[in-house]
Amino acid sequence: MSGASGERRVLLIGGTSEIGQAIVRRLASEGPVRVFLLGRDAERLARAAESLERAGCSPDGHVVVEAGDLASHDEVVSRAFALGGPFDVVVLAVGVLGAQAGLDARGDEASEVMSVDFLGAGSLLLASLRRLRGQGHGAAVVLSSVAAERPRASNAIYGAAKAGLDALAQGLADGLAGSGVRVLVVRPGFVKTRMTAGLKPTPFSTTAEAVAGATIAGLERGADTVWVPGVLRYVFAVLRHLPRAVYRKLPL
Repeated sequence: MSGASGERRVLLIGGTSEIGQAIVRRLASEGPVRVFLLGRDAERLARAAESLERAGCSPDGHVVVEAGDLASHDEVVSRAFALGGPFDVVVLAVGVLGAQAGLDARGDEASEVMSVDFLGAGSLLLASLRRLRGQGHGAAVVLSSVAAERPRASNAIYGAAKAGLDALAQGLADGLAGSGVRVLVVRPGFVKTRMTAGLKPTPFSTTAEAVAGATIAGLERGADTVWVPGVLRYVFAVLRHLPRAVYRKLPL
């Protein structure tokens, strides 16, 4: 999972993501890391790079990209690979949390969640995996959610968008078998970050640092999917098969 020099080169797409940055910091705790950032706000990307540098990483630059500007994704990702690659790990941490009112969510908010979390993230994933396949090696980490497994009424929009991304990542991973490129889908439960501030934590809540630790462990053992915390794998094995009449009554 590292180059010939022992230094890992990492592309963090969603460079201001707390979980994404935690993953990069965790990698840096195990050895030298050179990181390139993609995100939508140049000033915040610069601050993120400074923070990662203080944590022992070597920032290698950043490029602005809008998740909704699908036509630019191939060019922007190609530029990142040209400037900072070849990459050993690509972390896809693009996403917004919103539209938690289900059917009563504002139309613009619902559209943004679906556009960013599936269309935008999926387009960036496709562009990244093409480049990794072209270089013949590397791993992509895709931040999904347990909400992808069985969306609840209250988070139907977010859950559906994450389900689309999750399914895309799993299918592309199968298509890349034998190519030297692999995909790790990470499904956290409720993560206590700035994005979830003000929301009531659900059972089995976790932290960005815990997600990072589970992600690195998953990469090292060659896993395809990681649940954080791990017990959620078994919780959703049950929830997935509950009759809808029963599932609807649960206080989820």
